[in-house]
Amino acid sequence: MIVERIMKKDVFTLLPTDTVEQALQLMEKKSIRHIPIVNAKQQLVGIISDRDVRDVLHSSLSEHAGKDDLNQPLSKVMKTNILTGHPLDFVEEVAALFYEYKISCLPIVSDSKLVGIVTESDLLYTFIQLTGANQPASQFEVKVENISGKLAEVTSILRKRKLNILSVLVYPHEDEQYKILVLRVHTMNPTGVIKDLHEEGYDVLWPNLPGVTS
Repeated sequence: MIVERIMKKDVFTLLPTDTVEQALQLMEKKSIRHIPIVNAKQQLVGIISDRDVRDVLHSSLSEHAGKDDLNQPLSKVMKTNILTGHPLDFVEEVAALFYEYKISCLPIVSDSKLVGIVTESDLLYTFIQLTGANQPASQFEVKVENISGKLAEVTSILRKRKLNILSVLVYPHEDEQYKILVLRVHTMNPTGVIKDLHEEGYDVLWPNLPGVTS
């Protein structure tokens, strides 16, 4: 999946000449935590977060603060060293950026212009959709040899029962000779499938049903 499919395209922005108070009002009105700062050509020049705004608010409450802290332009408080993404980036690559750099949003830029934004919530919602966790289903974790063709073998067992697979994930096993297949299947009664998998010699790690799994 590419970023273009999950990014918010209607992005609330401000100019560098707008004030911290305007940023605060926009965040409260739209219930957002980040505001990209653009110039007149819609080119990204900075970003401000709710944390930046809180820092200014705390400063304005201190006894040594000036009276015009909230009226200062965003150009003085915005972050200018910004990570950006492209609409054709893969979502998993963007998720890696979020993890590596401990960021909570990523402006999306194309042809030097801001075209969207991705937040932590967008990534989490996408993960829920990709795994099918928002749909009624049963999840199976099956230990298989780390050789080609094992996924096809497991899915063929499910096909015999005419079960629809909502998602498939592959995790490494502590022993490199094996891997773990995680399948979400559109059924609320997994007993029969588990029996089939065991009869074919597969180790079902989850669910561990008494009298069914070994």
